[in-house]
Amino acid sequence: MNTEMKNAVLSADNEEQYDNSAKRLLANKGILAYILVNTVEEFRGMKPKDVVPLIEGEPYVSNIPVEPGLTNYATDKNGVRIVGINAENEEKNEGLIRFDIVFYVRMKDGLSQMIINVEAQKDEPERYDILNRAVFYVSRLISSQKERDFEKINYNDIKCVYGIWVCMNMEENSLCHIHMVKDDLLGCQKWKGKIDLMNIIMIGLSDKLPKHDEMYELHRLLVGLFSRNISQEEKFYLLGEEYGIPLEENIREDVKIMCNLSQGIKEEGIREGRLEEKISLVIKKVKKGMTSEEVADCLEEPEANIRIIYDVVKSSAPEYDMGRIMEECKKEHSIMA
Repeated sequence: MNTEMKNAVLSADNEEQYDNSAKRLLANKGILAYILVNTVEEFRGMKPKDVVPLIEGEPYVSNIPVEPGLTNYATDKNGVRIVGINAENEEKNEGLIRFDIVFYVRMKDGLSQMIINVEAQKDEPERYDILNRAVFYVSRLISSQKERDFEKINYNDIKCVYGIWVCMNMEENSLCHIHMVKDDLLGCQKWKGKIDLMNIIMIGLSDKLPKHDEMYELHRLLVGLFSRNISQEEKFYLLGEEYGIPLEENIREDVKIMCNLSQGIKEEGIREGRLEEKISLVIKKVKKGMTSEEVADCLEEPEANIRIIYDVVKSSAPEYDMGRIMEECKKEHSIMA
């Protein structure tokens, strides 16, 4: 396998492994408990250690399909449909969009339940508005309860749903609760029912580790956990000493994986930065009407290397879409090496 292909495969593999480890860490009950006491009104004021026993079973991580018709049905060994959250063989539904983390949690009365979905985002998506996706996800978790958590027209049995989105690389640390409200436009009719069934919590994380105080307790934990600039030892201290989360072997292993992969991902980012800088220079020269030989001479590079970028840049005129040019260049040759 040539160098550029190796780099592309390793980069994708590193990111996937990093994301999987991050989701497993986020699904740890001790960490989920801190999220719940800081975001869900039902648990506000409780100690995280008292919330841990209320989290039922093991959270589902990346194996519940979002698609309508697949969230709340699984099949038995005979292929017969059975009611339940669909955690069947992942290969069967390979390629489907999946919830990051889904779990049931008992409320303080020990009887009622709510459904929690936690999603991790490295940054804000460009192709769609993130709130639109969040609304779709909580809507799916409401509608998927039919014939699983309530039957026929027993709508009073619908369980409350929280969609909690952890969004990294934001400009500032933030916390927002988005939910339905009742506005009386005419009269003051008391309509029966709950308006707190659908809730979205948006957690914005900046790159800077905040101080450990009550206001930023949750943000310090999450920034420290996912920051690629904090060492393995610092993460262990943060989790174990500051937050009292047991450092079980699976947590230690995922923290080690994330820290080891971070270096490779950083190096990949450096290569991408160099490529983007080189493309920008070539675009400027192409706009001046220079040939590939002249551009190579100016940049003091072998003409064979510059020719790849040059041809892609020329074909992209007059828009010069940087994202498309970079992807095309990486496909064509070992620019990233």
